[in-house]
Amino acid sequence: MDSVALESGPISDVMELTGGTQNILLRFRRGNREFVLRRPPHHPRPLSNRIMAREARLLAAFAQTGVPHPALIASCLDETVLGAVFYLMEPVEGFSATVALSEPARTTGTVRHRMGIEMVDGLAALAAVDIEAAGLGDFGKLDGFLERQVDRWASELAGYTRFSEWSGLRELGEVENVGAWLADNCPSTMSPAIIHGDYHIGNVIFTPEGCLAAIVDWEMATLGDPLLDFSRLLAGWPDAGQPQPYTMRVERYDGFPTREELIIRYAERTGRDLVHLPWFEALSCYKIGIILEGSYARAQAGLADTTTGQRLHLLAVAFLERARSIVDRC
Repeated sequence: MDSVALESGPISDVMELTGGTQNILLRFRRGNREFVLRRPPHHPRPLSNRIMAREARLLAAFAQTGVPHPALIASCLDETVLGAVFYLMEPVEGFSATVALSEPARTTGTVRHRMGIEMVDGLAALAAVDIEAAGLGDFGKLDGFLERQVDRWASELAGYTRFSEWSGLRELGEVENVGAWLADNCPSTMSPAIIHGDYHIGNVIFTPEGCLAAIVDWEMATLGDPLLDFSRLLAGWPDAGQPQPYTMRVERYDGFPTREELIIRYAERTGRDLVHLPWFEALSCYKIGIILEGSYARAQAGLADTTTGQRLHLLAVAFLERARSIVDRC
């Protein structure tokens, strides 16, 4: 911070920010300014430092776009400073709905309805970013993006066998059959954009009145089909106001837009063809289930919190069951 003239004096008022399950977030004050530091977990994954550097690059590129995001202040790629790549960003004032709703959001259904609509509008803003103009033309491999998805996540699941303590595979059902259906029914074309990779209500911050203040946790961002982001949002959305085992964790579900409202809004704001949306929903559930199971595998190996790992394992089972139900309907 001294080398780039970011205030002076001691660091104070350090507070760990909660809500996530992987990386470390610390809010602190130095001089007359507050900062948020983001870095990998204490037990970094193999690609943690590379991912952190990509996040910083992406936030810098968003500065000239309409995407709601935490503004990047500075990044440090030198792993010897803190033992990992890290960056500093501006604090975002607001609330995470999975931690606690604001008073207006808790008491007013129209505020909760606005939250859902704003999440769709945030995706529309992200999908509208000109990749080349933002300097992100090389941020991902577009050739064969959709075709690679099943093998990518099947390989991830197979990789959990490196944790000899992992016992979860037998509880995940016929996950191979879902993968086979996805591979056989892959859409032949796509209209690419920047995608968040894990877009759900726990990865955004709202103003107290329900407006979208920032999209956060960009560790899975890449170039791809934005319908994958939208289907990720739908995958965890309560159906007709009724929570499911895999549904977003908020205090109350009434007032939020229906799935149909979200779909209509997305189509209006993006103009994208949604004929293959069921395929994307099945893929999202397949992908989420496998990702969540990774936390369980690491927890059983003593590399993550046991209680969190068990909770995420139950969610993984539920998401994969939802994927199977979508396949059955198609």
